[in-house]
Amino acid sequence: MSIFRNMPFEWLIGLRYTRAGKRNSRNSFISFISLISVAGIALGVAALIVVLSIMNGFQKEVRDRMLSVLSHIEVFDATGQLQDWQATAQEAFRHKEIIGAAPYVLGQAMVTRNDTVRGIIVRGVLPQKEAGVSGVANQVKDGKLDDLVPGALRIIIGGELAKSLAVKVGDRINLLVPQGRPEMAAGLPQLTQFTVAGIFSAGHYEYDSTLAFIHMDDAMQLFNLQAPSGLRFKVQDMQRAPRVALDLSRSLTGDLLIRDWSRQNRTWFAAVQSQKNIMFLILALIIAVAAFNLVSMLVMTVTDKQSDIAILRTLGASPGAISRIFVIQGALIGFLGTAAGIGLGVLLAQNIGSIVASVEQLFGMKFLSSDVYLISALPSELNLRDVYLIGAMAFALSLVATLYPSWWAARVRPAEALRYE
Repeated sequence: MSIFRNMPFEWLIGLRYTRAGKRNSRNSFISFISLISVAGIALGVAALIVVLSIMNGFQKEVRDRMLSVLSHIEVFDATGQLQDWQATAQEAFRHKEIIGAAPYVLGQAMVTRNDTVRGIIVRGVLPQKEAGVSGVANQVKDGKLDDLVPGALRIIIGGELAKSLAVKVGDRINLLVPQGRPEMAAGLPQLTQFTVAGIFSAGHYEYDSTLAFIHMDDAMQLFNLQAPSGLRFKVQDMQRAPRVALDLSRSLTGDLLIRDWSRQNRTWFAAVQSQKNIMFLILALIIAVAAFNLVSMLVMTVTDKQSDIAILRTLGASPGAISRIFVIQGALIGFLGTAAGIGLGVLLAQNIGSIVASVEQLFGMKFLSSDVYLISALPSELNLRDVYLIGAMAFALSLVATLYPSWWAARVRPAEALRYE
């Protein structure tokens, strides 16, 4: 009780006004409106936390699937051929955050099978080194990446591409490249037959339908190259890949071009970020509507407590003190709503997968079909930065909502308020 005894009277009265006080219909209605304001803010905050967490989860899921095929950083020569790639790799390993390197050859080709023709991206790799920079080896469902051996003319294709070509492991397909060998007349396109040695599934349609892997030596011969196209690197923390790429651009010798994984899919990441920002603004309006319910509640409180305000003014309370009473009352309601919303939102975001699974089982329906979305559970990634931002925004809106009612309360004239008492 000593805490309340030493508390300024503005706090004591502001805290008292948040409760029902007298048991009459008007006070009970004001308390009910206060509860509605708390609940509205809480639901708005929780909804925003859950939705942003789900969007973060989807973004992380797609990003991880991309990086199972892509590398964190790519370095390639402006001429299209990195002659001394071993020396470049040794230079890159001087950076403490580089943990893997692998050469590659990249080219475009047409794949034909019976009457079906598809345009694809062919990537030549060294299987033993490729496993150190990407997760392709783990994505191969039929066969394995090590089946790619030089001179065997074997190829590993994506599941969607295999489906469109109607091929399986052991079947043969033809690769047609536009640049023929120098010894061929007039540089005619080169047609080479490959054996399907494996089928991979990255869970990303773009790569599953347009990407194929062959051995790097076969790729160099296919595209008439004397050296790999470039190097692919893996870093300890993929979030620091842009910074590491900048460091490599300053330390590596030669006329080299460097790009990190975020630049390879800049359009997609920009689109996802725009959607996230728009969703944040839309759901923030829910919190704003709930927060500004405080205005009507506080106005009703000021109207109901005018006699109390007049008595306080006659006892020497300043207009600023009267104003602070209602700011404290509104801030307390905003704080309670924000805290409850954060607690509920964090709880739901961390358990949304099991909650959705329980709802699906209860109603016998499926929200996410693995055949369509390639995932069977709703992903969620809680970002503490989002939680802090949402909490601060909700509380700030609650404080803004107290400005007009507290200003109006400070302008109450004691003589007029007590005239009919």
